[in-house]
Amino acid sequence: MKYILFMLICSGIAGNECKQISVPDVRYDEYHECIIYGYDYSSTLLKSMNPLTVNEFEIYTKFDCWEETTI
Repeated sequence: MKYILFMLICSGIAGNECKQISVPDVRYDEYHECIIYGYDYSSTLLKSMNPLTVNEFEIYTKFDCWEETTI
């Protein structure tokens, strides 16, 4: 079983919707590995953004790791 990271970028300002963002296309062998990468990637992403923009729009991320399904 493999896991895929899905991440959204969101704003704490009312009326703004969360939007899915691109993350590296990696299949993780374990949920643990995927979710830890999600925290690391989220931190890196937010640190790379302009602090004024993060503050103004109250930017945050949401993410989860889903089991890859085969059809």
